[in-house]
Order: sequence, then structure tokens, then C-alpha cells
Amino acid sequence: CPADMADYMPCEDPRLNSQLSREMNYYRERHCPRPEDSPLCLIPPPSGYRVPVPWPESLHKIWHSNMPYNKIADRKGHQGWMKLEGQHFIFPGGGTMFPDGAEQYIEKLGQYIPISGGVLRTALDMGCGVASFGGFLLSHNILTMSFAPRDSHKAQIQFALERGIPAFVAMLGTRRLPFPAFGFDLVHCSRCLIPFTAYNASYFIEVDRLLRPGGYLVISGPPVQWPKQDKEWSDLQAVARALCYELIAVDGNTVIWKKLAGETCLPNENEFGLELCDESDDPSQAWYFKLKKCVSRTVKGDYAIGVIPKWPERLTTTPPRSTLLKNGVDLYEADTKRWVRRVAHYKNHLKIKLGSGSVRNVMDMNALFGGFAAAAKSDPVWVMNVVPAQKPPTLDVIFDRGLIGVYHDWCEPFSTYPRSYDLIHVASIESIKDASGKNRCTLVDLMVEIDRILRPEGTVVVRDAPEVIDKVARIAGAVRWKPTIYDKEPESHGREKILVATKT
Repeated sequence: CPADMADYMPCEDPRLNSQLSREMNYYRERHCPRPEDSPLCLIPPPSGYRVPVPWPESLHKIWHSNMPYNKIADRKGHQGWMKLEGQHFIFPGGGTMFPDGAEQYIEKLGQYIPISGGVLRTALDMGCGVASFGGFLLSHNILTMSFAPRDSHKAQIQFALERGIPAFVAMLGTRRLPFPAFGFDLVHCSRCLIPFTAYNASYFIEVDRLLRPGGYLVISGPPVQWPKQDKEWSDLQAVARALCYELIAVDGNTVIWKKLAGETCLPNENEFGLELCDESDDPSQAWYFKLKKCVSRTVKGDYAIGVIPKWPERLTTTPPRSTLLKNGVDLYEADTKRWVRRVAHYKNHLKIKLGSGSVRNVMDMNALFGGFAAAAKSDPVWVMNVVPAQKPPTLDVIFDRGLIGVYHDWCEPFSTYPRSYDLIHVASIESIKDASGKNRCTLVDLMVEIDRILRPEGTVVVRDAPEVIDKVARIAGAVRWKPTIYDKEPESHGREKILVATKT
């Protein structure tokens, strides 16, 4: 591709999307080109690109030449977001609402909510800046999915990923976010400027859908006790009251609420006319799914905060919502054993560098129950678990285990910048392509997209039937990967080969 496409994101292309409606930020959501309108070429890195700084150093500094954008450093340097020093961008850990640094801010929150001790594990940071909040929660064993739209500051999410912090590009607009219901133990907005009470409180209702019963909602910045925003602040409190959220604290410009751990208190008299969705609504449906004006009903299962085991036991205990799937518990247990064996084989025999600082951002393109991610738990990595949108919706099980991920349709580009991941893993690549509908896209389309989001010198691991692996190996040459084909682990049944390729 031409050099000016170094940061090309097909579904978040400002040149195309700026013509769309601005109502409810529709124009900043995903809008993908038709496959025939997408250029079939490989995205080049910017000139001077270097292999990223290894983890954990990358949390505090990255190479300037990998994303030579000084706008944020110039505009936000005084707030402690980031600054340019020699060949590096340095991240002191500040943010607009925490100029003293994310660590002090998290310490303040810790006076009101259980930041340490494993009670909270999955967090969502909305409109996350360069994701210092999520970066500093990692030391408390809280795994944060940070998101922001593709924005005027150029590349906040790109900086987050280059630092090794879980992040992806999204916008709260007209649709549900691509996450399951009741997955996040903590939802955080620091000056995210989301109008929670607009459109009949649609955005607050979406946060409620995402927040686990017994979980915490933290909002810092406007409109919380903010000058000239009395009405917005009063409306925000009214919506929280209508949903019977417990007010834990208002501290300066920060408010903390706790969601009910049990049944909802709706229907009740409330000034927003909030009502429960009817029984037929599936709260975990979230792929191109319009926001609803009704409040999601909780589903059966012991998955509330306080009932679900603390981290790390949570990772290996049978997840409460696996019981909702047919033979779910048996499938889950078999899957867990299978991946412990497979990941050991990857490390010991295929020499995949899961335990080193050079592999930090990992994606599993066909995650099922998150077995691959769980088996890599002792490695210094985080895993984006992707559940194909047309496959059984197991993402709630992944979140119940204390892991994170998204729904996605692999015949469309993923919502991230080029060069986001060090390692991309996919079991049965053919099935994720076909799940989207026969002939919607080809294996070439899929591998060009994998190449876009993989870093130079990054690794791809594909497991599939021998004839599929042969096809993948042929295409690998065309996308300039160096492939090697291996036999599967001796204990695994079925016809499978494993392709391991390096992006040159």
C-alpha cells in the first residue's frame, strides 16, 4: 500500500465516515467498506519503524519513530499524559482528571472500592486517553479494556497498544458495544464526556447492560459537581436512583456507584420512564445491535460480585454462565485441559516466545471459552479473546473467568490500528471465515487483515486440517511471512497441522 496508509483502519476511515450522520455520533462508529472497495495490499510501517520496546518498560516509554505524532504530547504534556524525550515518548502516568498521576487517583478510588484482593478483575475504561488508568490497574491484577474512538488527537488507542495496554477502537453511538452482558466488574469514565442521560438515558442503560451485578461505576469530571452543569449532574443522579444504584461516594468531581447485586428494582416510578426489556431480549446480543431504551434483565446464574470467586480462583472455577450452554460444563472442562496441553507444546516444541518481554499483545481469533488465554496465565501477556459473531456466544463465559474480549465478524476488518499485536493465534481459520456466510470473503482477505494488525517480526499460529494449512502456507509467501509447518501435539486427536509464521 502507499506510505500514507501506514495507519489505515478500513472501518474507521475519517475520509469516508465524515459524510455520515452526526446524530448520536453515528459517523464515529464502525462503517466498513465493501470487500470489493477495500485495497488488497499490505500496510507499510512508518519510515524509521523499530521493534517495540519490550514489556514492562513499554508501559513507561515507547519509540517516537513508531508513531511520530506530537499532538498529544504538545497539548496534554502539562497534564502529565506523555512527553517527548530524545527518541522516546515517556508516559509519566497522568491524565486530565488525574494530573498527580493515575496511581494516586487509583489509591483514592481504593478508599471506596475493593481495588486490591481479587474482588474486581475486569474493567472497562471509556474514552481512555493513552490508557494510563488501565496500565496502572494491571499491578492490582485488574484487567482493563480501554476504548476510545479514532480521534482528532491522533491515535490515543495506538499509543495504548504500543505501551502494551489492552485497548481497542470503539464509540458509544447508536449501537451496543461488542461485549456480552454483565461482563465488567468496574466501569470507569474519566472526562469521557459521554452524555449518559441524553436520548432517554440510552448510554447509562448500555453501561448497566455491561456492568456485572454488584459491580462499580466510577465517573470523574463533568458533569459531577461541575460548574454550569447542575442540570446534567442532577439528571445523572436521577438515572442512577431509578436503577437503584447505591451511591458509595461523591469525592470532588468523582462519583462512585454500586449496582444492585440481586434482581433489578424495576419496574418502579421513575422520571425517565425506564422499563425492563421483555423476556425475549438477549442482553448479550451485541454485534451491530441497536441500543435499546429498555433495561436488560439479569440472566440466571451466580455471577455477581461477591458470589463469583475472587481472582485468580475465578480463572479455573467452572464459570457460572457455562451452565446455560448445552453440555457447557463438559465442553468447558475438556477445552481447558486441551489448551493447557497445547500451549505447553507451543512453548516447548514450537519455541513460541510466550514467556518473553517481546510478546505482550496477543489475540486469539477464535477463542470459544478463552482456554488459550487461560493457559498463558503465567506469561507476561494479555489476550484479546475474539468470539466470531456468528458462532455460539461464549464471550460471557470468558468474562466470568476474568478474561476480556470482543465479538467480531472476521469477514470485516478489526477495530484496531495496524501493528497492534505481537502474536495472533487462530484455531480453525476456515471455520471463522465460513461462519460469516459462504463466499463473503476469502482466506486471502483474512490473511491480509491479520497482516495489517500484526507487528513486523510478529508471529502467527494457525491450527487447522492439513489441506487448509497448505492453502495458508501458499498465501503466507504472498504476504511475506516465513511459515513453518509442524505436526500437532501427540496427545491431540483429529487431523490437524500447525503453521507458525513470522512477519518479515
